[in-house]
Amino acid sequence: MTIPTAFRARKGARAFTVAVLAGALAAFAAAPAGAEDDKVPYWASIDADLANLRVGPGESYRIDWVYRRPHLPVKVIRREGPWRFVEDPDGTQGWMRDLLLSRQRAAMVRSKAPVEMHAEPSRTSPMLWRIESGVVGVLGDCKNGWCPFDVAGHKGFVEQEQLWGTGAP
Repeated sequence: MTIPTAFRARKGARAFTVAVLAGALAAFAAAPAGAEDDKVPYWASIDADLANLRVGPGESYRIDWVYRRPHLPVKVIRREGPWRFVEDPDGTQGWMRDLLLSRQRAAMVRSKAPVEMHAEPSRTSPMLWRIESGVVGVLGDCKNGWCPFDVAGHKGFVEQEQLWGTGAP
């Protein structure tokens, strides 16, 4: 059975189009949205159940720390290709792959004593919970010294000075 020439040409063009689209999709998926547009420093958070912090920007460099804390806030200080030089709340610095990070803002309670979470952004509003040092939560837009803070669905407001990961990086 002979295949008409016009059909073969169309089939080849279709294969070429599919190949081009697949390549474009792979290139788009390889870098997080806006990753190269971000000016350093900026805030990010760990977006993985397990994230390795390395001594250099590459898989061949030794792993210095292993993080098992999704949403832990980090400050991105430098970029090198797909690698980010980050600082954690304890001041530890190293390199982490960009795919392990999210631009979702998070913060960590940094006070030695428990911190109060209020119903409204005011010390006179009802206290909802006391949050211990080291607790991590999702951060909203801070205004007038108060930040919306969500710890595993427990939402309220915390004074900005009690959190690491707020303000200018």
